[in-house]
Amino acid sequence: MKLTDDNEEVTMNGTREVETAEEEISSPCSLVIEEFPVKRSIIVGYALTSKKIKSFLQPKLEGLARNKGILFVAIDQNRPLSEQGPFDIVLHKQIGKEWRRILEEFRLAHPDVTVLDPPDAILHLRNRQSMLQCVADMNLSDSYGRVGVPKQLVIKRDASSIPEAVNKAGLRLPLVAKPLVADGSAKSHELSLAYDQHALLKLEPPLVLQEFVNHGGVLFKVYIVGEAIRVVRRFSLPDVSRRELSEAAGVFRFPRVSCAAASADEADLDPNIAELPPRPLLERLAKELRRGLGLRLFNLDIIREHGTRDRFYVIDINYFPGKIKNFAGYGKMPEYEHVFTDFLLSVVQSQCKKRALADQY
Repeated sequence: MKLTDDNEEVTMNGTREVETAEEEISSPCSLVIEEFPVKRSIIVGYALTSKKIKSFLQPKLEGLARNKGILFVAIDQNRPLSEQGPFDIVLHKQIGKEWRRILEEFRLAHPDVTVLDPPDAILHLRNRQSMLQCVADMNLSDSYGRVGVPKQLVIKRDASSIPEAVNKAGLRLPLVAKPLVADGSAKSHELSLAYDQHALLKLEPPLVLQEFVNHGGVLFKVYIVGEAIRVVRRFSLPDVSRRELSEAAGVFRFPRVSCAAASADEADLDPNIAELPPRPLLERLAKELRRGLGLRLFNLDIIREHGTRDRFYVIDINYFPGKIKNFAGYGKMPEYEHVFTDFLLSVVQSQCKKRALADQY
């Protein structure tokens, strides 16, 4: 499928007891794996906004990380990056042109340092047209289900051309309208639901139009951290019946639908709606997306078509999800402290293995 351009709290791996060890770990490869001894603590340099720091680097995460020999160190963006560190990992959510240049030079000069994640790969998710193309090209289908994207149309300018473009593309009403640019701001998450042709003229390009798929009013927010997967349920837009479609008119605007306050994990839901996507399907999807997107830290918004058990759609992908007002980021992911620290340890373990293999030749 080609995208068109016209102008409970739920864990997937069970629960885990919080570690309380307070022993200082001074020494990166014995921390992770005995076969590759680490000479010192793992240093994670981070370049994050103040809001991201507040929502992500919470005391519980930093405390658990220290117990595992991981130290988070702020990167001073007013100083040359090459003069800071040494770092084992650089964690960031920046895509500015100058930062991308600085980070690329740093990567070339320090190939042993893992950058999470490559800026150019992050940039790919800033555009909602390219964001879902990887899923569309994948055409994932197996015995556990099918995963696709809703039929979609990009409008870059001239709202007066939207009705004709929609008819030409064969999209069916109602349509979800989203800003074309997904930069993580609250505005970029604002949605509109257009019920009729006249309503389309009220939309403001540049935007993406997606066919609305009835999904029982519930979406699945799938968090990917390396190879780890966690899923939570969130209330979403309610289904639209044929009668409602024939009677409703205009544009209905929503600030965002998958907010943290709208958790559906404890709700009394129809089991056919509440059932999580099959784990093997999510594992295959996550693996293909990690490879296709070149990212290791992201989350997916997935819906199941109402009336089916195995027809799923990815409707949004976010890199290193943050917290906007009371909306969900990694800080709302089940067991995120354990998942994230284990992921950082696995990154360094991979580094140690590569160095050990290189030393053999």
